[in-house]
Amino acid sequence: MQSLFHPEGNRQIIERIEKLTPITLSEWGVMTVSQMLEHCQQPIKVSFGTLQLKPNLLSVLFGKMAKKRMAQQKQFGRSLPTVKEFRIKHEPDFNQAKSTLIGMIQRFSNEGHGAIAVTKHPFFGEMTMEEWDILQWKHLDHHLRQFGV
Repeated sequence: MQSLFHPEGNRQIIERIEKLTPITLSEWGVMTVSQMLEHCQQPIKVSFGTLQLKPNLLSVLFGKMAKKRMAQQKQFGRSLPTVKEFRIKHEPDFNQAKSTLIGMIQRFSNEGHGAIAVTKHPFFGEMTMEEWDILQWKHLDHHLRQFGV
């Protein structure tokens, strides 16, 4: 498993993002490439502590079990549900969304574990730095595969 904290893994994700253009089409789903770039920022904001989400009944009942599966699963499957706070309904500026996401990803490599400001995920519960890293990597990889890079 690659790591956003490791400079090489971080560089690889950014290189894939750099291959995207404003007209890159998705292989599945309904998001545009600009919406995807902004969508991918949302879980990172949660880890940085700049976006707070409230746990719900599903997280209490299924969060720990889902976290275990998330850590074991090779790749995220297609068409997984998205929390409403991560849904991007407007059409963001492509260059701005891309630049912001790259900056956020670089922060993992530059700051290391210090980039993660919270230890409790609103759905998965308490998470280690390794679990945060796995979650962020898999989420980014999932959406980059969605757009063919």
